[in-house]
Amino acid sequence: MKPTINTQFIDFLRGELALPPGAIAVACRQGGDDETRLPMILWQYGLVTLDQLNRIFDWLSMAGSC
Repeated sequence: MKPTINTQFIDFLRGELALPPGAIAVACRQGGDDETRLPMILWQYGLVTLDQLNRIFDWLSMAGSC
């Protein structure tokens, strides 16, 4: 079975950005059902830097073009 973009995105956050699971969980709870808000929530809560946020957006744009 092919992983969904959400699963791949979480793997990216954990693997490439080394975000702890707790930080990801906080952002997911705050975002509710709207997964598109997750990158901004991570940034607003200080869980990622601006450089990391740019990497997230780059990854999302590449994942969306596949």
